[in-house]
Amino acid sequence: MTSHSAFPPPPGARAYPLRTARGEFAVVDSSPATGEESRGVVLMLPGFTGSKEDFRLLHEPLAHRGYRVVAVDGRGQYESDGPRDDETAYAQRELARDVLAQAEALGGPVHLVGHSLGGQIARAAVLLDHSPFVSFTLVSSGPAEISVSQQQRVKLLRDALAVLSMAEVWEAIQAMGPPEEVGGPARGLGDQDQLRRRWLGHSPAQLLATGRQLCTEPDRVAELAALPLPFHVLSGAHDDTWPVAILDDMALRLGAHRTVITGAEHSPNADRPLPTAHALADFWDGTGPGRPLRPDPDDRP
Repeated sequence: MTSHSAFPPPPGARAYPLRTARGEFAVVDSSPATGEESRGVVLMLPGFTGSKEDFRLLHEPLAHRGYRVVAVDGRGQYESDGPRDDETAYAQRELARDVLAQAEALGGPVHLVGHSLGGQIARAAVLLDHSPFVSFTLVSSGPAEISVSQQQRVKLLRDALAVLSMAEVWEAIQAMGPPEEVGGPARGLGDQDQLRRRWLGHSPAQLLATGRQLCTEPDRVAELAALPLPFHVLSGAHDDTWPVAILDDMALRLGAHRTVITGAEHSPNADRPLPTAHALADFWDGTGPGRPLRPDPDDRP
């Protein structure tokens, strides 16, 4: 686990290795702001090629709403260790079990948030065991595989990873125009040197395995909808990875609360962090004791 991060933690947060029954995971952890009543704990999972830093602009506004936010690097992502050649370690079920272990280490129950690929991994965890979670928010994460155009870009990336070093692939990414998520979620959150250092921290096996998952994920919305959890589908107003109409339909099928962040694209957490943070906190505030488990899907903030 890296001891000198390229990204300093945001104000009021600390970075450390979270010890779990399945190993250590690098996290950025922020507590509720001084004077704020604690309203809950949030576990946030980043997307493909992303990291815990993709949520750095959410920590401070959510702390002022009374939430402890723990953003995590998954196995083989950036500062969390993982094998560099063994793709079996990154089977979706294994990554889902990691999430359950992280929730347990935080003392649960937690509000679960997954961005893009992180949403699919989070969904797999919830389907294994929903009991550690108070609610589940999918951020720009759709019902099944990514769009054909993004599948083509991920295939280019996977082909490059098969024959080039991570450093060589980074140079190719700059030249060819990356998949929507490569470097995208940290837009505005770091310079090119920081993003390159983050990229080099990823396990190639993790990228190969999860890239394949993004291109082959089945539709499991009906299974998810059967669970007694409040759901929230949040996205930007434009998204090439899962078109917004597909996310709208998924929200209806889930009976989920739906938020569209105006002026944001695939990473509303980076594009428009303040309205994203407020939408998240408003949803969580409505999931406390005595609140309905399944918010009205037509209740659009």
